Amino acid sequence: MEQMTPKEIVTELDKYIIGQDEAKRAVAVALRNRYRRSQLSEELREEITPKNIIMKGPTGVGKTEIARRLAKLVRAPFVKVEATKYTEVGYVGRDVESMIRDLVETSIRLVKEEKFEQVKQQATNNANIKIRDIMYAKSRLVKSEEPENYKDVLLKEIEDGKHDDEIIEMEIIDTPKVEIMGGVSDSNLTDMFSGFLPKRKKLRKLSVKQARKHIVNEESAKLIDMDAVNEEGVRRAEQEGIIFIDEIDKIAMARGQGSGPDVSREGVQRDILPFVEGCNVSTKYGTIRTDYILFIAAGAFHIAKVEDLIPELQGRFPIRVELKSLSQKEFLKILTQPKNAITKQHIELLKVDNINLSFNEDALKEIARIAELENISKENIGARRLYTILESLLEEVSFEASGKHPVTDVVITKEFVLRVLEPTLKEHDLSKYII
Repeated sequence: MEQMTPKEIVTELDKYIIGQDEAKRAVAVALRNRYRRSQLSEELREEITPKNIIMKGPTGVGKTEIARRLAKLVRAPFVKVEATKYTEVGYVGRDVESMIRDLVETSIRLVKEEKFEQVKQQATNNANIKIRDIMYAKSRLVKSEEPENYKDVLLKEIEDGKHDDEIIEMEIIDTPKVEIMGGVSDSNLTDMFSGFLPKRKKLRKLSVKQARKHIVNEESAKLIDMDAVNEEGVRRAEQEGIIFIDEIDKIAMARGQGSGPDVSREGVQRDILPFVEGCNVSTKYGTIRTDYILFIAAGAFHIAKVEDLIPELQGRFPIRVELKSLSQKEFLKILTQPKNAITKQHIELLKVDNINLSFNEDALKEIARIAELENISKENIGARRLYTILESLLEEVSFEASGKHPVTDVVITKEFVLRVLEPTLKEHDLSKYII
């Protein structure tokens, strides 16, 4: 996936996100440039840093989803942070460095998952043998005589899942829980204190299926080199990491203001600046450079403008794209086209309870029309408006469905939509008379 062309990246993003072509093209080029940079000589590679991106647009139009899907395409380490959670050093709030530490943790988890997958079969074989030995020892206490090949037969049955629901007793490691005073969550401190405490084992009764999961994790950890995992995780975080800073407009100062909370807002910007510019951050896995991390910032910028950010921070986000508000046309596509379309989700959910749900085309058009109308007359919350409408529309159906009845066809028609959403539509009819 690393060698995808910008056009191929956009095609993949189109499967999940409707419209916003300008933003898709910008992130596709940014991702491709990472591959291009990786093919250069080390000397030249050092000189080329990512071109960070600012996305401007109302909530619910796809800003976060574009960044998240982009990271998934290449299994790049990705974290989303909200700028409003940070405050200046010395104030109550999260340390800005935590976003880099979170990125490293995410990266190492990704590498660990890949390595675990490579040794999963061997770990599973080892786990089945251990479970066989536990069950065999237990059976010897009950039966005095067994066939000569009983151990082999038992192992085959365990591998085939025939004993998955049986309960066995086994020792598992009891990881001590450490709470940091004041409720501050810091994985570095937690792990440091946990290291001082002895790891205890305790007997637990588990089903064979649950026991297998525990043992597979333990065996996988023995089979992989964690030092190599950590080293690769740090490298990926440095070279391939993506940090999405949401609500960056909330720490921008609108012109003409400059006191009270706004002083703190500028302080947060100045705290973020060194990481975007490139600096070294100490983590429990070693020092990480932030020079080559791709930063994508996003905000609605209703009150403040991009230009209200401090000039130094603006300069570190050279690419700016504006995402457009969604219209009835886009809402209709969102309801039907994406792989994870919300209508498809509801159809699958209700299928569990013997409801065969379907939507007429006219009904979908009406839902899209109402969504656009709601966003215009009320707060513009983008595609999230569709979630609100569909929950209201299917509330009665979802409540009555129990799975204890035969498979029932439920067709959502335009008339059904108008009847259920009548109070909302009346509200809009009255609003045109209000001056």
